Amino acid sequence: MTQAVASTATLGGMLAMPFVRRGGIGRQLLSSGIVSGLFTATVAGVTRRWSPARAVAAAGATAAATTAIERFGAQTGRPFGRYRYTGALQPQIAGVPVLVPMAWFAMAVPARETAHAALGERSNRVSRVIAGAAALTAWDLFLDPQMVGEGYWQWARRGAYRGIPISNYFGWFLTSLSVMALLEALLPVSDPVPELVAEYGVMAAMETLGFASFFGDRVVAVMGGLGMLPVAGLAVARLVGQRT
Repeated sequence: MTQAVASTATLGGMLAMPFVRRGGIGRQLLSSGIVSGLFTATVAGVTRRWSPARAVAAAGATAAATTAIERFGAQTGRPFGRYRYTGALQPQIAGVPVLVPMAWFAMAVPARETAHAALGERSNRVSRVIAGAAALTAWDLFLDPQMVGEGYWQWARRGAYRGIPISNYFGWFLTSLSVMALLEALLPVSDPVPELVAEYGVMAAMETLGFASFFGDRVVAVMGGLGMLPVAGLAVARLVGQRT
């Protein structure tokens, strides 16, 4: 029930986003609500499949690791490239908005489960880590252009992809590999969790539609859609095939 409510709230926030003025407090509140809803839905899904203790351990370890990496990245420019948080997103820990590590976990587990389902019989520890990292990095093809556009963080130099340096995506992939390795250690693999696969698929579809229709950026819609939709579609097809 908690997962359904959180997912519905997240979807509602995403649908409302294009109709709220950019740069205002309303967009900030919606951004916080969307990430919080997504995080809650993922925690609920992990709790239901594994246990409350494993959900807390996985969320806590992911948050701690990504906060440290983001803090190091903002200070040194590695591994993402030089960027800084503007202070628009609050609260912050060690200069990193709390919503950032929440977002890492919120999509990391759905990405892992989607990769697991898409791989089918080829799913093993190594393939899940690599494919899960790629699936999570694909999400940032949507996330970074949107968050930079909202003014939540800034890059020192304008990059090739909507102002974002390509180094950011190498950094995301490396960080995602670490996150996926943590999940492998903390969440023993079983059958893919359909609700978490659906969470990834809905995000892929909504982000693609949002950028194509409401935000008017078809480049991001195409790039992000190409990154997320194929793996989501394959995962859903394999799950449906197993049930039939």
